[in-house]
Amino acid sequence: MTPVLQSYIGGRWVGRQSAQALRSAVNGQPIAHTHAEAIDFGEALHHARSVGLPNVLKLDFQQRAGILKALAKYLIEHKEKLYAVSAHTGATRSDSWIDIEGGSGTLFAYAGVGANELPGGNVVHEGPAMPLGKKGGFAGTHILVPRRGVAVHINAFNFPVWGLLEKFAPTFLAGMPCIGKPATATSYLTEAMVRLVNDSGLLPEGALQLVIGGTGDLLDRLEGSDVVTFTGSADTAAKLRVYPNLVRQSIPFNAEADSLNCAILAPDVSPDDEEFDLFVKEVAREMTVKAGQKCTAIRRAIVPASMVDAVAEKLRARLAKTVVGDPANETVRMGALASHAQQADVAERVAELSRDAELVFGARDGFAPVGQGVAEGAFFSPTLLLARKPADHGAHDVEAFGPVSTLMPYGDLDEALALAARGKGSLVGTLVTRDPATAARVIPQAAAWHGRLLILERESAVESTGHGSPLPVLKHGGPGRAGGGEELGGLRAVTHYLQRAAVQGSPSMLTAVTGEFVRGAKPHESDVHPFRKHFEELAVGDSLLTHRRTVSEADIVAFGGISGDYFYMHFDEVAAKASPFGKRIAHGYFVLSAAAGLFVSPAPGPVLANYGLDTLRFVKPVGIGDTIQARLTCKRKIDRNKVDAKGQGQGVVAWDVEVTNQNAELVASYDILTLVAKRG
Repeated sequence: MTPVLQSYIGGRWVGRQSAQALRSAVNGQPIAHTHAEAIDFGEALHHARSVGLPNVLKLDFQQRAGILKALAKYLIEHKEKLYAVSAHTGATRSDSWIDIEGGSGTLFAYAGVGANELPGGNVVHEGPAMPLGKKGGFAGTHILVPRRGVAVHINAFNFPVWGLLEKFAPTFLAGMPCIGKPATATSYLTEAMVRLVNDSGLLPEGALQLVIGGTGDLLDRLEGSDVVTFTGSADTAAKLRVYPNLVRQSIPFNAEADSLNCAILAPDVSPDDEEFDLFVKEVAREMTVKAGQKCTAIRRAIVPASMVDAVAEKLRARLAKTVVGDPANETVRMGALASHAQQADVAERVAELSRDAELVFGARDGFAPVGQGVAEGAFFSPTLLLARKPADHGAHDVEAFGPVSTLMPYGDLDEALALAARGKGSLVGTLVTRDPATAARVIPQAAAWHGRLLILERESAVESTGHGSPLPVLKHGGPGRAGGGEELGGLRAVTHYLQRAAVQGSPSMLTAVTGEFVRGAKPHESDVHPFRKHFEELAVGDSLLTHRRTVSEADIVAFGGISGDYFYMHFDEVAAKASPFGKRIAHGYFVLSAAAGLFVSPAPGPVLANYGLDTLRFVKPVGIGDTIQARLTCKRKIDRNKVDAKGQGQGVVAWDVEVTNQNAELVASYDILTLVAKRG
């Protein structure tokens, strides 16, 4: 008896009565049923708001990052359970790796974003603060805070694990509970993943709920503090974008839609070049990985007219070697489409695309999937078309979401760019070229219609992740038909789920709100040097005003000898006098070093290491005879919950440094980053 999939709503699994049968993409056998019970979305949202949100906000950015890392490790440890289920989607082991381990990898990536780029607490200071008055008592800045709403993520069928996790990771890190709704066809794999997440016990209750089946009245119940994201067809994205309640409540909506992505072979590449083979390999790979069921797949291969037949021949030969069938067979390199409905849809779209195109390779070329029971599977032959007159071909408007691509010849680069733009907005495009000048010409123009662009040649190919691989650190999304939205992109994705607000007030008030020292606020001075305080003892605003030091010619000469920097402004009296400064000046890095000599406490102690400078600016020159003084102030503290090899805890402290001259004028400004030991 096939199992009934369950939704996870309100802290419990819901669903016992079977409804729609979900069939294996490999052999057509039923593997699960959706549940017939209706979901109470009022309960789901109430649980998210009253339980999930408080639980998530009890944690800060750093703690949530730690949970993401632990969850990623847990899923990796139990990945084989997901691989076993993933086989029913028609995915090969390498296809499933993209989905399953790619999902865990995204959790790891956002754990790193949180640990390295976000503060403790739940307020991000998006500085710097700006003075708004002449006397220094009124300033303004920006903060980012959790929206205190719920994120609803509606996902596509092609990546049941990664699709949810790549949205969940930045959502959770930003402090929002979420409700995930996977596409029904492959929801059995998403359900298996969410069960593992629940078994881990790592997430606070209410942080993640799962919907199997339709969304009912969920969207009608959302509020202005909520967020909706969607991955899927451009047509569905267009309908959701104007959903009445989303429009009425001004609810942020982000769409990542299937698009007619392209790859362009530049005219500087010849059939004898390595780049020619790279182009062929990339197009073939994008046709066969996940059986072409990727929103980033190459649907249009745009090549010089003089080489279109050579490209067609090489692609045909490469596709002919692709073994299609049951992924359990070790010889298989391409599996099935995710469902029989998808199989029928792709066949219909290919028929439409074939009206004005030649068939270069397809089912007629000996298509015979291997394996037991595959006759009832959702297999589809890799299909390569050639549109000799590409300007008006349907491939600019019709997408067959499977192992299908269309070759298009062009006369010159202007025509190639025009063909690329006919996609009306794409997630990704690839340019294969040997010539940097060609890249410099094509990429800026193509960027207007693409969310991401890959320049592929022999040097980058050694490490390239390929045309179709969205990376956590880079934006995923595209203009126009591609949905006009953005996902991923490192910290950018987290900020999509945070609310930005401008804050105005005195520097002291801004310091209190942001948790970060704002210049102009009254510092805290004491008899204890700030470098003698452990991490727990330090407070934002703890400060030291140093003694003074007068810069001499001997200082400049000595520093030049040590550093080897004999720039004329430091040593040539005549040339320096003719310069805009009108005199010899000290090295900027001498000023930096001299300031350190003024504020450093040399004895061993809580400050363990200085590992960097931020925002360094030399504001005014320091000449011979000028007297400098430094103010060191604890700017912000980040407890990353880390310990050293001996088990001693440490935190990160950023120190604001102001170096002034005898006229109280700022001459240098920067932040120092240090590791500071905890007391116990």
